Amino acid sequence: MELIQHIQNHFRIPLDEVAKVAALFQPSQLKKEAFYSKKGAYCSQLSFLQKGHIRIFDQQGDKEITQWIAGPGQLITDLRSFVFQHPSRWQMQCLDEVELFSIDRKNFESLHQLVPNWAQIEKEFISDCFITLENRVFSHLTMSAEERYLHFYNYNPELFTSVPQQYLASMLGMTPETFSRIRKKIVLS
Repeated sequence: MELIQHIQNHFRIPLDEVAKVAALFQPSQLKKEAFYSKKGAYCSQLSFLQKGHIRIFDQQGDKEITQWIAGPGQLITDLRSFVFQHPSRWQMQCLDEVELFSIDRKNFESLHQLVPNWAQIEKEFISDCFITLENRVFSHLTMSAEERYLHFYNYNPELFTSVPQQYLASMLGMTPETFSRIRKKIVLS
């Protein structure tokens, strides 16, 4: 199961504890366009995406701003809402059929009893989330639109064939026209 492999690879939990942790995650499915979480609600789960894509976005008047697109093999939650129980700032909507394994807040908190060094593991997980965010901010501040496109493409090529271009453009901080122009230039070169 990919969830077990993900836990082993990313959380460095001893093998005998991995099955205990994985058992706390419950499988579920969401249909295309279903919401994983809505703005203003509480995100009460952390999920591993087995299949499909979930777009994290906000509505600013008549404009939607895509913050992230999570795909297979990634964890998803509104971390601020899940950890600190604040209302979610984001909409999280399925772009296609989604299969996931989710752990609720109560079971997540019980990991401290199951895994003796969970506090350190959780600290590293939160640090990785922060570093990812920091890298995105850095790329938006220091890279040109073309550099951001190429950088993101190098790490997420599958999204360029499975997700609508306007969502990728928004996530990369550019207009759909700029995104299209860059894509055309790269394909022709």
